[in-house]
Amino acid sequence: MSSDPTVFISAGEPSGDLYGGRLAAELRRRLPGAKLLGLGGATMEAAGVERLAGLDRLAVMGVAELAGHLPFFLRLRRRVRETVAREGVDLLVAVDYPGFNLPLVRFASRRGAAVLYYAPPQVWAWRRGRARRVADRADVVCTVLPFAAEPFARAGAEVEFVGHPLLDEMEGEPEGRGRGRPGGQDVSDDRSPLLGLFPGSREQEVRRLLPRMVRAAGRLQGRRSDLEVAVARAPEVPDRAYALPAGVPELRPRRVAREATAALAASGTVTLELAMHGTPMAVAYRMHPLTFALARRLVSVEHVSLVNLVHRSGLVPELLQERATPERMADAVDPLLSRGRERRRVLEGLAEVRGRLGRRGVASRVADRCVGLLDRGRRAA
Repeated sequence: MSSDPTVFISAGEPSGDLYGGRLAAELRRRLPGAKLLGLGGATMEAAGVERLAGLDRLAVMGVAELAGHLPFFLRLRRRVRETVAREGVDLLVAVDYPGFNLPLVRFASRRGAAVLYYAPPQVWAWRRGRARRVADRADVVCTVLPFAAEPFARAGAEVEFVGHPLLDEMEGEPEGRGRGRPGGQDVSDDRSPLLGLFPGSREQEVRRLLPRMVRAAGRLQGRRSDLEVAVARAPEVPDRAYALPAGVPELRPRRVAREATAALAASGTVTLELAMHGTPMAVAYRMHPLTFALARRLVSVEHVSLVNLVHRSGLVPELLQERATPERMADAVDPLLSRGRERRRVLEGLAEVRGRLGRRGVASRVADRCVGLLDRGRRAA
């Protein structure tokens, strides 16, 4: 292996792009001569990763949803494998995205590349057999949730809970109107409440959830004449997915998370970002009926939102499929917009969630493991 290694970072979702981008920046700082290749979004590209595909094509979730994109993914898999072989990749960093990344991990490890799986498959929720597959093929596993390491350790993996990457994103963040602290922070009397709508980071999510969220917000504005509404706009989702009434602004997700009094949010990583900002929320999700039927048969956890899973309780309301109606969304988030017992309860719980997610410096710790694997390879060469 040369002194200037080739690293391939494979991320297929906005959260993975964020984690991969932070890691790529750390690797570029430590290994300035390294060649960085991969799959991902604008964050990874800005960190110097030469991308083979972007999130506009990669961020597809669900069996039924994937069917129409299958030819693209088969071509991409062939292209990625050819690149890994041609470039002599020294280290593959797989970031979540197991449907694509698990076969890639197998291919890269068989070709002699070191493999680090960052934010590995959610085997604690479903498809527990994947833990053994990951343990057999990845040299190091870095989990981002406190309860996720144990199944991989039991399967024989070298595994470390590194903390959640969103912690690094919070550095230097100003206080917002919804920012919670232990004991809870109530709504300010001198500011109008702001409801943040977070319909997701994939086009299919936005199309299914945003119209219902907007109608829920309209119902709440009928009850609260001073209520303001803002939509968290995912940068990788095309304009065609957003159709909003006049006067409803589209803002960067982090700004909405920081400024919102409460939120309606799609299930996903955003629930942890809202928890870090101390923003109470109700969680909603809708997917293709066939995908949901399959998930209901396979998933073995009581809650679906990450914030509830980390808290180990039904801390925030979850409205799934047919229950994700504008009426139920409005009723679920209404108590969180004003002072009261329910808002204080959720704020205190969110503070507990933040305390369980580890400490800052996550990308640095993962970069340490990457450099360690590259050093192992040099010694063995």
